[in-house]
Amino acid sequence: MDSQKASNPSVHTTCPYCGVGCGVMANPDARKPVAGDANHPANYGRLCVKGASLHETTGQEGRLLYPLVRGRKSDWNHALDEVAGAIRNSIETYGPQSVAFYLSGQLLTEDYYVANKLAKGFLRTANVDTNSRLCMSSAVAAHKRAFGADVVPGCYEDLELADLLVLAGSNAAWAHPVLYQRMKAAAREGRRVVVIDPRRTATSELADLHLALRPGTDTVLFNGLLSWLSDQGGLDEPYIDAHCQAFDEALVSARAAAPDVGSVAEQCDLSPEDVETFYRWFASTPRTVTGFSQGVNQSVAGTDKGNAIINCHLATGRVGKPGAGPFSLTGQPNAMGGREVGGLANTLAAHMDYDSPGARSRVAEFWGTNQVADGPGLKAVDMFEAVHRGDIRVIWIMGTNPAVSLPDSARVRVALARCPTVIVSDCVAHTDTTALADILLPAAGWGEKDGTVTNSERRISRQRRFLPLPAEVKPDWWIISAVAGKLGFGGAFDYGKPADIFREHAALSAHENRGERILNLAGLVGLTDNDYDALEPVQWPVLAGSGATDSTRLFADGRFVTDNHRARFIAINTVLPEQKICDDYPMVVNTGRIRDQWHTMTRTANAPRLLAHRSEPFVEIHHHDMARLNLVEGHLARLTLNNEQFVGRVRQSGGQRPGEVFIPIHWNRQFASSGVATVLTEPVTDPVSGQPEAKHGRAAITPFRARWHGRLLVRCERPRRWTSDYWCHVPLNHCESWWIAGRQPIKWLDAMHDWLGGTAHVVMSDPAQGCFRAARIVNGQLEAVLMVDKDPARIPDAGWLDDCFSEPTLSESSRRALLAARDVDVEDPGAIICSCFQVGEHQIGAAIAGGVGSVAALGEQLRCGTNCGSCIPELRHLIEASVGESA
Repeated sequence: MDSQKASNPSVHTTCPYCGVGCGVMANPDARKPVAGDANHPANYGRLCVKGASLHETTGQEGRLLYPLVRGRKSDWNHALDEVAGAIRNSIETYGPQSVAFYLSGQLLTEDYYVANKLAKGFLRTANVDTNSRLCMSSAVAAHKRAFGADVVPGCYEDLELADLLVLAGSNAAWAHPVLYQRMKAAAREGRRVVVIDPRRTATSELADLHLALRPGTDTVLFNGLLSWLSDQGGLDEPYIDAHCQAFDEALVSARAAAPDVGSVAEQCDLSPEDVETFYRWFASTPRTVTGFSQGVNQSVAGTDKGNAIINCHLATGRVGKPGAGPFSLTGQPNAMGGREVGGLANTLAAHMDYDSPGARSRVAEFWGTNQVADGPGLKAVDMFEAVHRGDIRVIWIMGTNPAVSLPDSARVRVALARCPTVIVSDCVAHTDTTALADILLPAAGWGEKDGTVTNSERRISRQRRFLPLPAEVKPDWWIISAVAGKLGFGGAFDYGKPADIFREHAALSAHENRGERILNLAGLVGLTDNDYDALEPVQWPVLAGSGATDSTRLFADGRFVTDNHRARFIAINTVLPEQKICDDYPMVVNTGRIRDQWHTMTRTANAPRLLAHRSEPFVEIHHHDMARLNLVEGHLARLTLNNEQFVGRVRQSGGQRPGEVFIPIHWNRQFASSGVATVLTEPVTDPVSGQPEAKHGRAAITPFRARWHGRLLVRCERPRRWTSDYWCHVPLNHCESWWIAGRQPIKWLDAMHDWLGGTAHVVMSDPAQGCFRAARIVNGQLEAVLMVDKDPARIPDAGWLDDCFSEPTLSESSRRALLAARDVDVEDPGAIICSCFQVGEHQIGAAIAGGVGSVAALGEQLRCGTNCGSCIPELRHLIEASVGESA
């Protein structure tokens, strides 16, 4: 056994990005690359570029390594006293509801469990919510209304088995790349894919039919489908009669909202032929899966959209069968695990709700407490509004960045600044949220955590620790338990390790569970420590003994977990987006993820190759709008709402509907001067789920009139002595880099000392062309480079210069080429398309011009597209564009 470990030191763990739950083989040497776990059933060895870059994000730079109390370094005992004292004093003075916890899908299930237990079981506050509210709560509410429980009935294999795959509001190619590659690999004769999305995204490359519907009209489309199925004899009436309820009411609403194909086409801004084609394909294909994600969930009608989809699957008897069912694609690695233990404010624990008969007393008895919260707490948006009002006096934020991710984030920052005590547990020292914290607690990050996560298909996997805890860093469950001890509840939180917590979580899920709760881990209650350490990925429910059943798919027998075991149809009325365009704000703003970044970049921005594909905030816009608004490709544009603004680089997109723009969610105030997308989304939420409407903001758009654009590179981060109207920080491998732009003219020969941090040794100035470049060299090493031009398209890529910063002594040839910013003897790769292998657009273009005519051939020659596959849609687009130009 010991010799095996020596020869194969890799550790089985999981990836912290998205909800696929990929298995990872990680090396205890954090500098060595990770690999996909070939035996994990979620990914079978595949990893996206973010997962493959995990080893580049585990360094100590930027880590929070010790407690800080009001800006001063502290020891743990003092910091814990401060946390406990703030909580105790607030409850004594203002009551339990003056304390709140805001958690994260980055926490492990064990962390979530302990936080929820402390708050709802012993502090008597139900104000415990999670950033999963921002991505999954509408899907949760839809499942509970239809099935009686927060449960995804299908599995990943269904995405491959389906003969019709419908992807609604999901850019899986970028948001769930590993699942997308599984979908793509399942292509076969007779299989069709429909993509429903206002944008033509990378996922549309898979589509046989793309329905670019008007934003917010998804319920109209699926209500129309239900009506059409009824009219065309496409219903499974025996299934409806035997296993469902309230169908007639749902059909009446569907007919009123979408009486016929023509009405649907007009409301959704689609052609009647395309609507009819989708409906015919759905009706004629028994094995149909509808995968839906944030484009459905993040809406004022997100829950209704989910139920409109589920209605159509219930109407055709397509739930829980191989290759058939609605499938919610989870946004975070442990969004489902957090919900299992009560991470949402409207749930109690173990999928028990406050309004479930006997649930509160059942949990109180199990935990041995008489302090269980009386009823649901405040959901995320309402929680931070209560902080703003002063009703919540203490808030503990764990592993998330609400000052960036919540809607109307400017107001959230004001709320946190006003709050008497803001506690933040995180592994990152500098975020928009930690900047507003009174008490900072250093928590374990990926590689240092030990516990479990649950992915989109209900599969529990072990996330195993393989890195030592640095300095004074502690796991989240330990921190929460230590605070509980300071508050006098130590006996109920006397956990020695994550296995102790997991066993308690499993036991609570099984406690007095007579089948009314489908979340049941009875078969895992008796795990020994060794069993827990060796736990293989398993889907719940996990029943004990003779009660064990196949958990691959649920509800195939038509028996649901509602009171009468029948699924519920939900009557859906049309509710359109609340944030409506007007004369002052005429553009629809859609926000979302990009391929190589995760949430607010606190981890992925540490990997320079993940910034190669999209290095700064951008505004994707249709070329008709560009011409109408005098916007120029590659220049900057400003989006404004009220007194807030977002500034990004203009990117022309024929896949964007006119009158609408797309902006990324990832940039924050640490990385860009005006790149926070959520300043353009208002705190409008779904009335059922509380999920914010992030897919339909509004803004005015104007050119950002910069007199000059530039890029500054320096050897190491230093205090900025320069000022500019626009900046974006882009860490590289060997230096720090900023995109910059300004509206005021600058005399660069006079100002360059401040920008470069000292004397310039190589200078080129051409005022007539609006071009200036300068470099500083200290002791033979490149120290700083400044490149300025009135046309941003003429500013070279920084890749070659970054390598120059690594030279111990700058070579003569490099010195001569500094102002050209590239080795003239080496091909300029161009904008990076393949992040895995750093293959650029110029290299790909040269290969295509040389006769390479397929994605596979490009992969053979350049390796692009052969790893995670996320760049394949762009490779195909480049090939098609070349063919079009030749024609």
